[in-house]
Amino acid sequence: MPIAFACPHCGNRMNVADQYAGQTGPCSSCGRQISIPGSPVAFGKPAAAPSKGGGSMLLIVLGVILVGALVCCGVMAALLFPAIGSARQAAQRAQSMNNMRMIGLAMHNYHDMYGSLPPAVVKDASGAPLYSGRVLLLPFLEQAPLYERFDKTKAWNAPENSAIVSTVLPVFQDPASTNTSNSPRTDYVFVTGQGTVFEEKQDGTPMTLADVTDGLSNTVYLIESSAANAHWAEPRDMDISQLGVLPPGHHPNGNLVGILDGSVTTLSKNINPATLRGLLTRGGGEAVSY
Repeated sequence: MPIAFACPHCGNRMNVADQYAGQTGPCSSCGRQISIPGSPVAFGKPAAAPSKGGGSMLLIVLGVILVGALVCCGVMAALLFPAIGSARQAAQRAQSMNNMRMIGLAMHNYHDMYGSLPPAVVKDASGAPLYSGRVLLLPFLEQAPLYERFDKTKAWNAPENSAIVSTVLPVFQDPASTNTSNSPRTDYVFVTGQGTVFEEKQDGTPMTLADVTDGLSNTVYLIESSAANAHWAEPRDMDISQLGVLPPGHHPNGNLVGILDGSVTTLSKNINPATLRGLLTRGGGEAVSY
């Protein structure tokens, strides 16, 4: 605020801005040197630095917020990851079941065209195995061009068929498989041997659906297995004599199996061996429940 004072020489009264306090200059009336009363005003004085205590408190608060955020993220991840894993397993299971349904539909379409089920193994005139019956299903699995190129007079691994059998066919592969080689394998194998739908009749001809006296809905012909280790064209499947229990599979708690009526279901790893055998045979007359 203005400083009011009088010149000590001439008595002239005046008001001077407080920014001139403590300074010396000539009187506006008499011209003699006078000093403005008061202390000089300090300009640009640096602000006081924040106390160390305040900075430490800020760091503590930020640390608590960060720890809380990490804990929340960890809890959310712990809740979310199992759900993601379960959803992935369900999707893989659904795709695998769809693959097996397509194979079942191909079996029925083959039967409609040729009047019998396909043999599990195609043999030459001398009885030597050539290739799997899965090759015969190719035209009914949207693979007719591949089937036409396949030399059906030669073995599956003959040089004439080497380019064809290198083709990977997803319909024969379980998406839950841990096999990352992307090889032309099959994860679904026929159940062969005495009493099955792939047993040859005494005259050497394949079975028909009419030969399945246990009923199509009570007869398993296809099993999903992680131990198959077979090429899709290779004449190698699973003999009923090897199936006292279910083989290792790709899905928890059991194996997916193809039923001859075209449906797909899961058989528990704890299934009774007698019940399992009853499901794998076509005409034992067993009353089975699963």
